[in-house]
Order: sequence, then structure tokens, then C-alpha cells
Amino acid sequence: MTRIYGRASGIVGLRLFPNPDFDAAARARWDAQRFYNDPRYYRDRTLVRPYRVGMACGFCHVGPHPLHPPADPEQPEWRNLSSNIGDQYFRPAGVFVLPQNEDNFLFQVVNSMPPGTIDTSALATDNLNNPRNMNAIYDFGTRIAIGAHEQLAGGNLDMIGTKPEMPVPHVLKDGADSIGILGALARVYVSIGSDHREWIKHFNLIVGGKKQTPFPVAQARKDSPYFRATLDRLPNVAAFFVAAAKPQPLARAPGGEAYLQDGADVIARGQQLFAENCAACHVNPNKMPAPPSGVARYSPPWDAWTRSDDFKSKMTALVRAPDFLEDNYLSTDRPYPDSRIGTNACAAVASNAVRGHIWDNFSSETYKERPAAGAIGVLDPFSGQMRPFVFPAGGRGYQRAPSLISIWASAPYLHNNSVGVFTGDPSVKGRMRAFEDGMEKLLWPEKRPGSIYRTTQTSWLYVERSYLPKLAFNALKKSLGLPKTATVIRLGPIPKGTPVNLLANIDLDLTLDPIKLLDFGSAAVKLNAALREIDAQKLNDDAAAARLKELAPLLLKLSKCPDLVTDHGHLFGTGLPDADKRALIAFLKRL
Repeated sequence: MTRIYGRASGIVGLRLFPNPDFDAAARARWDAQRFYNDPRYYRDRTLVRPYRVGMACGFCHVGPHPLHPPADPEQPEWRNLSSNIGDQYFRPAGVFVLPQNEDNFLFQVVNSMPPGTIDTSALATDNLNNPRNMNAIYDFGTRIAIGAHEQLAGGNLDMIGTKPEMPVPHVLKDGADSIGILGALARVYVSIGSDHREWIKHFNLIVGGKKQTPFPVAQARKDSPYFRATLDRLPNVAAFFVAAAKPQPLARAPGGEAYLQDGADVIARGQQLFAENCAACHVNPNKMPAPPSGVARYSPPWDAWTRSDDFKSKMTALVRAPDFLEDNYLSTDRPYPDSRIGTNACAAVASNAVRGHIWDNFSSETYKERPAAGAIGVLDPFSGQMRPFVFPAGGRGYQRAPSLISIWASAPYLHNNSVGVFTGDPSVKGRMRAFEDGMEKLLWPEKRPGSIYRTTQTSWLYVERSYLPKLAFNALKKSLGLPKTATVIRLGPIPKGTPVNLLANIDLDLTLDPIKLLDFGSAAVKLNAALREIDAQKLNDDAAAARLKELAPLLLKLSKCPDLVTDHGHLFGTGLPDADKRALIAFLKRL
């Protein structure tokens, strides 16, 4: 049975399976002490480990239960864990890279991901460092009922449970998982290994630089018994979430009532402010007042109506109704142009689901045919100037309105956990401290620090032969004066304090664009010269930053997402008087 189901690893979401390649010779070579302590040993690609590790959804989605917090977070019982709150205390760098590798730029990239976030496109990379929080999953049953209809075609229809037109609830921040709940679940299992032999044919693992091709659902169903077995079980997974993913209100948390002592007049004012400032995006459409005759859902007239006094007065009455929170997902589940929301653009620019890329079969025609989302200004942190950035078409440029269910338990805020303090404390007191700090920074944006992911120490970028197309790698090697036999290029030192995404977001898909290839080669040569100068002259951090400032325009030109500031945007309600902001917060913690 261990061969089929594995055995417990001691970590929720990971199980250990016997490695069939761990034969007598491998056993004789195995040394557990060296595996933990000797880098030359554990980095040996020929080393055969005794186990293979299987991953389940719980690795990222199980976390401390808001209503049953553990007395000791290091020793939780099963009742102290929630299947749908998300692993809010997950620290990516401690899981995926070793701390002694801090001088490797790859460590710096992973280390930039805040607690409770992960870049789900890190393996099938789109050359964007794009950490997003691990979704709390609530109220699937309601979401299925309110899901907007999407048009499906081609490979979409090879997935079980799909139709040419169907209502679709979403989970991903950009709404790219747009072929129904079973397709969204199947995509997760592919990305954690259900048909890895097929999956890795369609991209360059981790480093990108190769034009992606779609993971073919039809081929996987034909060739992979593991993929078919996964599909057979997906309806049960969906049924589990429909039954289990329920709200977790503060009023039911131990000691929660102590935080709910606001006066009735304050709550009433907060309800009105929510109706006027939040409800158009953060309430089920079927919990909104009926629109005027002839106004179609989500049309421009609909948006205009939600800003009218008619909507606001009727919405206020509904928010104050006793049943307002019943079966209310507290979101339209609708994607909005990021040029309207104003949050960091990189999540909206993710490209893995656009036509012809790895997740093509899992994104609808409606997603792929979205109109261009417009333009925004992004800050050049070197010059202090704003630069225009135009969102590409083909699906990108949008952010889905998140649910506000149990928002008291889910701080920090925004899609990347960039707004609010991370307490690391899953108690009700710890969550409320994070909630109050996050809400203050949401509604008083001047309190946000303007965070940029930066390197924590001097590091180096290692570029191996497999990282780039052959033409690009050889051109770069020649321009740097390296011998023809060189298989690794080392660029550095990258100074401490360098914006991580200045380098991590460089577009490496150069295969079909000679102009981009020339720009990339020029940038690599100039960057290498600057870094060598920094190293040779032993420049301090300020002098090194000044030297890199000269290259910023060229590097930003090559960036897939030059938006380096993480915590801007979502300014709705920020113009209210302070007393109104406090009243709004008093209501929000009751959701």
C-alpha cells in the first residue's frame, strides 16, 4: 500500500513514496548525513534518493484554522488546520532554496516572495517574478451559480465537464483558469506532476527562454494513466470544496467578540460606506438591486449605474438586510482592467495562459479575446520618473475582484501580500493585528512604504547553456569574450539592494525577434561590464547603485513587467474622512 499511497512525510500535503531506482548500489552509496551537510554530495545529479515526494493541494492551501487556532503553532492538531484558508505562513525561500546559497541570484528571486505567497509560474516560467498569495477558497457553490458565461473552443473541449459555453467560477488572480472548476483543478495537478513527462516538453524549466507550446489535454488523456486517474477523482475534490469551503467569521472565533464592540451607529455608517464604495465589485450580482430595464450585467451602462445614487441607496438597504451575508461570495468574480485597479501589474501580465502557451487548453476563448487593458505609469526607481507601460492584449492586463469573505483572517492584503504587516501569528490576536495594520495601509496609502523587492546581499547570476536558445547563448558568450567551450556564464557581482525584478523580469523569449535579441546582447554586455567594474573597484552599495542607474533604461526596456513597486493601487475609499474609514473597517471585520 505504501507503493500506492505513500507514507506520511510529517508535512501536510507531501507524502513519501519508495523510489524504484533505489537499488542495492544506490543503497550502498546513500549517506543521510552527507545528504544534509555536504553540498557536493546532495547536488550530485547522479545521486539516487531513497524516496520520491508526492505533492497534494494541501501543501499550499492548508493553514492554521482561524476559528480553531492552535495553542502552539509548532504542534497543531488536525482540528487546528483549515483546508481552504491557504498556507498564509509559508516561506518560499526556506522551502525551495538553501540559505547558504544567498550569493546566488536565484536565491534572491525566491527570497523576494513574501510569506504566504508563491509564484505559480516559477517552473513553467513566463520570465516574471510574480509572487501571489495562496488563495483562501470560499463558497464554491455560490460561485458556480454566479459565474460569468465563457466561450470555450479547441483544446478546452478536451477537458471533462466542458461545453462550448458555460458559467465559470475562477480562482486565479487574473481569471485565466476559465474552463470550469474541473479544468482549474486539473491544471493544478498537472503543475504538481500528474503528467510531468508531457508537461516538461512544452517549456524550459525555471529559466524559460524557449517559446512555450500548449500542454495538450487530449494527448494527456490518451497517454497518461496518472492524468486519467486524476480526472476520475476531480468531481470528488470539487464536491469536497463545495461542502467544506465555508466562511470563518470573526464572531465565531475564540475571543472574537472582544473585537466587535463598535456602536450600532458606527456599524450602520460602515454598511452605507461599503454599499457606496465597495459593493459594485465585492458583492454577488444576485445580492445587488435589480438594474434598470435594458441594462445588461457588466456592460458600460451597468458600471455607470453602480456609481449612481439609485444603486447606492438600494444597495445600502440590501447590505443592512439580515440575510445579506447568506450565500454571498462578496465578489462579482469579474476581471477588471488593472489600469482601473492600479495594483502591481505583474500578476496581470502573466502570459502562460495566452493562446499558444503552456496553459492554452485551460483558458477560454473569452479570456484569450479580452480587449487590451490600456496603459499605466510605472515608477523608475533609479530616476524617480514615471514611465508608460502598455498592457499587451490576448488575455493579459486584468485582475479578478477577490472575495472579502472572512477578510479579518487573511491579511496582509492585495494579490501579493504587500499591504500590511506579516505577524507570523495565527492566533485571533495576531490575525487582528495584521488586519488592522493592513486596513490602515489600504485606506491611508501614504502609510505604505513603496516596497520594492531588493537583493539582501551581493549575488551572481549563473546562465547555463540550457537557459537560452543556442543562438542567443553563443552570441552572449562571444560578446563577453568567453571560450567556445564555456557552458556556464557568470554575471556579477549584483550589488546588495538591487531591485530583484530589474533582472528577474527580463524577457528571454528572443527566438523570433532579432531586434530584441540585439537589445538583449547589448544589455548583457553593458551589464557585465558594469558589474565587473563594480567588482574590480570594490564600489560600495551607493556607488554600485549609481553605476547600475546608467543601465536602468535599457534593462527596463527588456522587461516583461517594469512595475517594480509592489504595494501601490486599490485606492477605492482612500478619499473618505478618517471617521468614515474607521466605520468602514468596523463593518469589514464582520464579513
